Amino acid sequence: MADEEEHSLVCMEVWGGNQAVNSSVRLAGLDAWVYSKPYEQADGGGDVYYVSSCATGRITRLLVADVSGHGNAVSELAVSLRQLMRQHVNHIDQVKFVRRMNEQFVLQSTFGSFATAVVTTYFAPTCSLSLCNAGHPPPLLYRAKEKSWRYIEHADYVGEDLADVPLGIVDLADYQQFNVQLERDDLVMCYTDSLPEARCRDGSCLDMAGLLKIVESVDIADPATLIPRVVHAIESHCGNLITGDDITVLLFRPNPATARMTWRTRLAAPFRIIGITGRALIRGEKGVPTPEWSLANIGGWMLPALGRLYRRPR
Repeated sequence: MADEEEHSLVCMEVWGGNQAVNSSVRLAGLDAWVYSKPYEQADGGGDVYYVSSCATGRITRLLVADVSGHGNAVSELAVSLRQLMRQHVNHIDQVKFVRRMNEQFVLQSTFGSFATAVVTTYFAPTCSLSLCNAGHPPPLLYRAKEKSWRYIEHADYVGEDLADVPLGIVDLADYQQFNVQLERDDLVMCYTDSLPEARCRDGSCLDMAGLLKIVESVDIADPATLIPRVVHAIESHCGNLITGDDITVLLFRPNPATARMTWRTRLAAPFRIIGITGRALIRGEKGVPTPEWSLANIGGWMLPALGRLYRRPR
């Protein structure tokens, strides 16, 4: 793997794409690491990854998608996803964003475009992670207190069933979100299907149970090197390099030490939004950022206690 780079995300920034990358990402309230390797060393692959931060740094959105196809068509879709990410960068609730993603892929469906995706939003005031899954392999969750890994599945939330339809398949598909409470040193790993579908020399597939077993065997003491060590462990187990598909892995953990929002950041937020929105309108750009008019979002901007009132929509 290439040497790791470091990227510090600023407020209202959307970072990512579908190119090869091996980078740590510094965020308010989160530490993240992204690794992506397109199939056959292409300039751009079918896997898309994005990370965004809101105007105050309280809302972090992280997305991993596996798009059908490769090349220019996926690169164009990656641009449209970036625009959608920017438009919803200040929204705590991500359901509307995922629905818009589905609409975008439905428009492209005449070209055979569809995707699986997992979209997560971390809200720092409540240490809450919201997830939407559109037919994607379930993320892995490491609970530091229990010292154990497991898949984030239905047992982690209470309420309606998780919509699990790939993007671009059904126009009126509905996508629900559910919450997982994160604690210090917990880890979340999102990945594309190249990991559980890795082929071994005997022709067998690693599968989900095999992936969990391998991840459990890897030391988590240094999260910054966990992704390459997991990929290496899979390749060692299978006796083959993972070369038949794009590889993308996104790992992140809460970091309370960087979550505190200063008054300078609070006061600068509306001017930042006005400036970025104004420039986008003047240039005729798509994806103009809009605020979410909720008490937790708008009220929590100035009074942290109001931010802690956030509950997922039902």
